Amino acid sequence: MTDAPVPHLGVLAVQGDVREHRAALEASGARTTAVRRPAELAAVDGLVLPGGESTTIDKLTRIFDLRDPLRARIAQGMPVYGSCAGMILLADRILDGHREQQTLGGMDITVRRNAFGRQVDSYECDLPIAGIAGGPVRAIFIRAPWVEECGERVEVLAAVEAKGESHPVVVRQGNLLATSFHPEVTGDHRVHALFVEMVRSAT
Repeated sequence: MTDAPVPHLGVLAVQGDVREHRAALEASGARTTAVRRPAELAAVDGLVLPGGESTTIDKLTRIFDLRDPLRARIAQGMPVYGSCAGMILLADRILDGHREQQTLGGMDITVRRNAFGRQVDSYECDLPIAGIAGGPVRAIFIRAPWVEECGERVEVLAAVEAKGESHPVVVRQGNLLATSFHPEVTGDHRVHALFVEMVRSAT
């Protein structure tokens, strides 16, 4: 009997929690690379788009000549996980975005930037997530987006009640996974383990 293959995953390393995501992925059985150049992107089996400032990440992907290669790999079916700003980057549509802000796209969702409010409105909760065993995941929302609308192919894995309505905060569409929150900062690697298994299944 052979061991399961070790996926080679990249973390987009132009801004955000790169080190924390790499540590969580490696604890979940992957080897990792910081991705700043197209050649590094071409070598990985899957990619994490970390949190940070979505407009800044958008600009930097263009400066580093990564935007078109990223869009091409996503269109080809490469597994991608986006957390917080990464969710915004994966969305096909943005509400409250800056005028020139662009996304990489791929997920048939509409997201609202800073939906929960400013930094002072950041909060934590215990969040049950479909497909993740072992009880709720501690979710930390920091200037987080939420999903306003989903297409038919999008699975809502978790939602929260906020401002009198239920809003999706964990969504999946095929090989694409996105969360509004930052699992890389809690020490609970179950979201990353789910993504690693998605990559194994895809490769």
